[in-house]
Amino acid sequence: MKVLVSDKLSETGLDKLSHADGIQVDIRTGLSPDELKEIIGEYDGIIIRSSTRLTGDILEAAKNLKVIGRAGIGLDNVDIATATQKGIVVMNTPQGNNIAAAEHTISMMLAMARKIPQATASLKSGKWDKNRFMGVQVYHKVLGIIGIGNIGGIVANRAQGLKMRVIAYDPFISEEKTMEMGIELVTNLDELFSRSDFITVHTPLIKETRDLINKEAFSKMKDGVMIINCARGGIVNERDLYDAIVSGKVAGAALDVFEVEPAKDNPLFELNQVIVTPHLGASTKEAQRNVASAIADQVTAYLLHKTIQNAVNVPAVSPEVMERIGPYLDLAENLGGFLAQVCSFRIEAVDIEFHGEMFERDTEPIVLATLRGLLAPVMGDDVNFVNAKIMAQQRRIKIKESKVEDTGDYTTLIVLKVKGKEEGHSIWGTLFGKKEPRIVRYNDFIIEAIPKGEILLVENYDRPGVIGNIGTTLGKQGINIATMQFGRDSMGGQAISLLHLDAPLNDEIMKELLTLPNIISVKSIRL
Repeated sequence: MKVLVSDKLSETGLDKLSHADGIQVDIRTGLSPDELKEIIGEYDGIIIRSSTRLTGDILEAAKNLKVIGRAGIGLDNVDIATATQKGIVVMNTPQGNNIAAAEHTISMMLAMARKIPQATASLKSGKWDKNRFMGVQVYHKVLGIIGIGNIGGIVANRAQGLKMRVIAYDPFISEEKTMEMGIELVTNLDELFSRSDFITVHTPLIKETRDLINKEAFSKMKDGVMIINCARGGIVNERDLYDAIVSGKVAGAALDVFEVEPAKDNPLFELNQVIVTPHLGASTKEAQRNVASAIADQVTAYLLHKTIQNAVNVPAVSPEVMERIGPYLDLAENLGGFLAQVCSFRIEAVDIEFHGEMFERDTEPIVLATLRGLLAPVMGDDVNFVNAKIMAQQRRIKIKESKVEDTGDYTTLIVLKVKGKEEGHSIWGTLFGKKEPRIVRYNDFIIEAIPKGEILLVENYDRPGVIGNIGTTLGKQGINIATMQFGRDSMGGQAISLLHLDAPLNDEIMKELLTLPNIISVKSIRL
């Protein structure tokens, strides 16, 4: 089996690959996209970090590729949909660099608070200017953490050691769990913004988190707040951050990641209040050894023994089982992803019902797919088919699975219900012709829709003109409607419209839709 290593990898991982019986490893870093496309067809496996981009056209040329291994967490440089369609397993190493990333966050916070980089540069230039570099203490200050996953939890622990008061926002963690961690869980971001002296983000970059910290968010923060982003570029809007610093609203920012990388010409670099590093969160010798060793083991185990570990697009099942349940995995994951993106409450319980003889066995992978779909919109690449249930349980989400013989009008049916303290949603899905996924019910509304692509979900009162107004509004913005489906609970009652769109909607269009007559709510969903 031939394995290509296309990015720099620790010697620990390279040694493991070179000594693995049955594995031939080639190390070719710095390849251009055209060069990679030309040779990738020779390889059974490829190991990458963040530099190599495996786009759809490159993967189409990967005729023999069976596995992609990412030494690290983020997979935004891999076209996972194309890889899945071609049967290529995509793996990452979600645990290997957690400590390094958390420690870098704390280091950046302290360096920003005490202006250490600025003072270092001044002193090395021959100045002794103590008065210019008055800092602030972190002792008893409020640290607001957005996202209490693996890294966010470690950051909280380290901050508590500095005697900081830690508050956090995370829609997929229970108050019980955060109480055990000594963290105060807030119910919304506005509260975190208004109370925090320091704010750090630890979420993936997805549709819901892009520009999460923007002009509107800054307006809700304390004067003199300090911002840390060692997660992903794009979560903090850099233009708005620049303006907030110049205006004096934000006292400082510590950034390890940027909207465009490599970041060489960024206006934020002109500001003395900003300290920066070139995406060094995982750059410790220990972390690089950990992720290199882990991905070498995982890729070797898959190529030689078909053992799957930390896969983001396939559970650990035999090829025979996968052939039988594969279409249901996609259906279940998208049902979970749909509900995750419409829920405005903290999910405390998940109930998955399987209807039909098909589900007499082999439902565990489908449960994992459902949970991954639910968690991924918030946790991104941190959650996979191996750890989805564990991550849900760690967040005190109660999981119930049941099998029902009655299928009603369908041969098979998956019913997913999620509940918060006082609210709940349900979605019903099936396969048409054993392969085509369909949503057949959402809450109390009977509807037939494909759970794929850019979707606009509109809840409205059943009145004349609603659909026309929606179409006119989208048409004015140049948004084409591919398909439309409708459902209502009764004539003149409430209704839903589910539209598949050719392009995503921005916040301005969403706000305009909300102003239309008889509209109750609008939600943008990407599956």
